[in-house]
Amino acid sequence: MKTKAPKPSAAAAIALALALALAGTGATQAQSCLGRQEIQEAVTSGRIMSLDAVLASAGVDPSAEILNVQVCDQGGQLVYIIGVLTADGQAQNLVLNAQ
Repeated sequence: MKTKAPKPSAAAAIALALALALAGTGATQAQSCLGRQEIQEAVTSGRIMSLDAVLASAGVDPSAEILNVQVCDQGGQLVYIIGVLTADGQAQNLVLNAQ
């Protein structure tokens, strides 16, 4: 008797799409990125905007799920590199000015 392979679930498909989308962030690891405490200090001191302010100013859908956040120096400018999962299941990376 032949058995059919199980179909991948929607969660597995989303996880695969996310993994593929975030695979491109490997280049950001070569950049100089801030740690969590450094990000908090930069926000507190006014050196960079808060994540909420950056997302709002960029018009990012508030229902998008934030997957990861980095603040990195990109050519002398601090940017947020944000992995998001949109309401329709699309994973994408956003690079937004942090200042």
